[in-house]
Amino acid sequence: MEHKRLLLHGPLFSRSIPLDRRNAASRITAYIYGNVLILAALIPVSPSAEDVGIAVVLGTALSTFIAHAFAESVGQSVRQSYSPSTSQRWTDLRDSRPILSSAVLPCVILAGAAVGWIEPRTAQVLAEVAMLVRIAGIVFVIRRLQGERPDRSTLLGAVVLGCAATTVVAVKVILTH
Repeated sequence: MEHKRLLLHGPLFSRSIPLDRRNAASRITAYIYGNVLILAALIPVSPSAEDVGIAVVLGTALSTFIAHAFAESVGQSVRQSYSPSTSQRWTDLRDSRPILSSAVLPCVILAGAAVGWIEPRTAQVLAEVAMLVRIAGIVFVIRRLQGERPDRSTLLGAVVLGCAATTVVAVKVILTH
């Protein structure tokens, strides 16, 4: 039961139990991966009043989470040359959770269009921009994990990461849609 509780808890910045670098790196990887794929899923969606893309975003997040967790489990068995314990599997599942969380903000924004608070196209653009900001903002988290304060280079790094993510998303959209 403790492992199930830890699946839902164990934040990146816990003061009582700091997250080790391996778990932090796994979560950051899942965070970037989830955000890039959600953004790539959002771009080709044609928003309308009836269909604002929420199902596409949720489906992308869930399928990516399942695929990522499965791949991590297989990869762990190779890294460790033995089958991971149940505890390790729960840890890997928890570390993949940022993929699911990447769908929350765009779904909330798109839900605003579904209930008529904002135009569907505006909601889609806002959701896309939010995803780029989330991706670029991870530079600040990385600086914090390194024990450093943000400075101009952090902001520049965020801009560069945002541009790199835009390029990755553009390539994915061009090659797959």
